[in-house]
Amino acid sequence: MSVAVAVAVAVGSSSVSFLHSSFSYSQSLLPPRPTLPAFPLRKTCLVVEAKTRTRQDNRTARHARIRKKVEGTTERPRLSVFRSNKHIYVQVIDDSKMHTLAAASTMQKAIAEEIEFSSGPTIEVAKKVGEAIAKSCLEKGILKVAFDRGGYPYHGRIEALADAAREHGLQF
Repeated sequence: MSVAVAVAVAVGSSSVSFLHSSFSYSQSLLPPRPTLPAFPLRKTCLVVEAKTRTRQDNRTARHARIRKKVEGTTERPRLSVFRSNKHIYVQVIDDSKMHTLAAASTMQKAIAEEIEFSSGPTIEVAKKVGEAIAKSCLEKGILKVAFDRGGYPYHGRIEALADAAREHGLQF
């Protein structure tokens, strides 16, 4: 206050009223007043959206949960299944070495020529793929495998493939 009065006296009496109106000792102790926006306040609507997960996302999540539990070793490699709309793929994988030991699919000529399928693999085709992977594993001396269904339900083509592989000598 004393600084403001000293400045006001030096400048003149007309400035003193200006200083007193713009600065007050009681106002400096109060917190500043919030300023209102110039535009009128609108009511905001909250939009709640559900997470959209596709069937592929759900399958990938299931496969990740399965992979936490199923691991292929040298003694018991992992039999991994992938199913698409047009083909079925099976691999026997040693996860400790990161090697594919055996593979079979509907893309192989022996299976593709044996059964004619145009609208995608059926249960019969899955049985042939299971047969082929079992024969391939037995030739390489693999008797026991850990079955990895790849996040697909154990039903239909996946079940037929597993049953055919079991019938032809694989243990899992």
